[in-house]
Amino acid sequence: MSVLCFLLLVLSAQALNEVKVNSLARRPIPGNLFGIFFEEINHAGAGGLWAELVSNRGFEAAPSKIDPWSIIGDQSSIFVATELSSCFNKNRNALRMDVLCDKCPYGGVGVYNPGFWGMNIEQGKSYNLVIHMRSAEFVNLTALLTCSDGLSNDTAVVISSRHLTYTDLSNWERIEVELFAHQTCRTGRLELRSSNRGTLWLDQVSLMPSETYMGHGFRKDLMSMLLDLQPRFLRFPGGCFVEGNVLQNAFIWKDMIGPWERRPGHYGDVWNYWTDDGLGYFEFLQLAEDLGAAPVWVVNIGISHTDEVNITDIAPLVADVLDSLEFARGSSESKWGTIRSAMGHPEPFPVKYVALGNEDCVKKSYRGHYLRFHSAIRKAYPDIEIISNCDGSAKPLYDPADFYDYHIYENATVFFLSKNKFDNAPRTGPKVFVSEYAVRDARDGLNGSLLASLAEAAFLIGLERNSDLIQMASYAPLFVNDNDRNWMPDAIVFNSWQRYGTPSYWMQTFFRESSGAVIHPIKFSSIYSQQLAASAITWHGRKNNFMRVKIVNFGSNAVNLTISVTGLQVGINRARSTVTVLTSRDFLDENSFSHPNKVVPVRSKLLNAAKEMHVQLSPFSFTSYDLALDH
Repeated sequence: MSVLCFLLLVLSAQALNEVKVNSLARRPIPGNLFGIFFEEINHAGAGGLWAELVSNRGFEAAPSKIDPWSIIGDQSSIFVATELSSCFNKNRNALRMDVLCDKCPYGGVGVYNPGFWGMNIEQGKSYNLVIHMRSAEFVNLTALLTCSDGLSNDTAVVISSRHLTYTDLSNWERIEVELFAHQTCRTGRLELRSSNRGTLWLDQVSLMPSETYMGHGFRKDLMSMLLDLQPRFLRFPGGCFVEGNVLQNAFIWKDMIGPWERRPGHYGDVWNYWTDDGLGYFEFLQLAEDLGAAPVWVVNIGISHTDEVNITDIAPLVADVLDSLEFARGSSESKWGTIRSAMGHPEPFPVKYVALGNEDCVKKSYRGHYLRFHSAIRKAYPDIEIISNCDGSAKPLYDPADFYDYHIYENATVFFLSKNKFDNAPRTGPKVFVSEYAVRDARDGLNGSLLASLAEAAFLIGLERNSDLIQMASYAPLFVNDNDRNWMPDAIVFNSWQRYGTPSYWMQTFFRESSGAVIHPIKFSSIYSQQLAASAITWHGRKNNFMRVKIVNFGSNAVNLTISVTGLQVGINRARSTVTVLTSRDFLDENSFSHPNKVVPVRSKLLNAAKEMHVQLSPFSFTSYDLALDH
């Protein structure tokens, strides 16, 4: 940045304290410093970001093959069971539906699927229904979207319907129709009804909104919240989801590419729910591209929570990871790149970062496995940067790595004090990836409080200050479905139709311009200095250059502050300068569906924008002063 400036920050208690800043102490922040981490936890993808409305669409879910499908009618009129009769080799279960009545009840009998705690059906929108079906008899089936109170089939209100009639379905057929909603229902369900006696087989039943983000299958309202963070990287797909409690339930990428109908799905035994894996390896790469974020691919290296592959049997797993990289990066003529191209993406995905395992450094076989994978990846892809699970902040790493992975879940006080965690860390060896951070203590708020967000903000200010060492950082977890709060707190809370950001989500918006900016170190002294954290950056905006001074007040006292900028070669544009404050009446305040904006940033004009400003910090607040710099 061409603007040369240095910052003088003076805090006022009873008297002003002068602070001198070295004008040469300025440096660029890494371009990928702040990003996001997606894990399939809390139904973040299945029933969340991935817009599929049918739960257990392939009748493969464990432990029950049928749940949450239920029958419409009684046992004298309909019988359903799963059979190994599907046309798909990797998911052999199909649903057999026997209609037993000659004179069926009005509307017919059948099955229904409530989705993930109710389907959100919106008036004026269309939904794409896909059914794979087979029958030896004439088929007269009605597909309906209904709105039910969940207590009685008789109270269901039809909001969309299509009649499907076929004379010959002796072989499996893929049926695709569009359902148009005539009214809105937040607790809708899909019903498949028939009044014709006979047997019908169903499999791979999907219902997707016709409008998803860029047509890529992502829920648009949740994507908008991710886009607002402007993440520079996306770490995926976990987390513990990558490992599994047992290797049988680990993330297997080859089962999650190609047509969705052919994906077997798997049971995520760490977070205890089934995923159909429509959100698979390809979709994660597409998600990163849609967000403009660098993919960070976390791979399983033969280690789960409870079992491990013997080192003598590791070669196929190493080859599997190399195949995954060819799928992402290979030409459209390569073996795995051809499959990617057939899925609609002939151009390679720019995978540059690979994390070998997740929190596995304590496992006895990790080092041996790590070295095998590291050697193979480095030989095949010398430019890929490899991330070790071992914490290099505790002791030096003896194995080669470009990054080491650091996770921190602590109470708010420890988090605030951790703003100095890396100040004196060695600058040699691997860089640092803080891939999971969050205040997690019930005393600091169960659902993400203002206090938690302030402590996290101070920690991130420390990461900014030490970004010569820390290259990437992401909050965890990203999402929680309100109906499956397995892990709390989280950044974004949602149900089938609503969503809100916790204070921790809004705190991250203060840092979205930091990646690739220039940082100007701040030093200050005051009787309140122990409750403050501050940073200053400059960056290029769309119409102006900006200087942003961020200050966390982690205490109960208001603090008078004088901000002085000296050595600035340009003026300050008052009309474009703003101040943004994140605070609330109580430091334990949280957001909720009933009060989604209780703790959100409030932006206003910075009326006294100048090279010297006298301001007051509210108790328990995070404040950003954005000074627009004239050209």
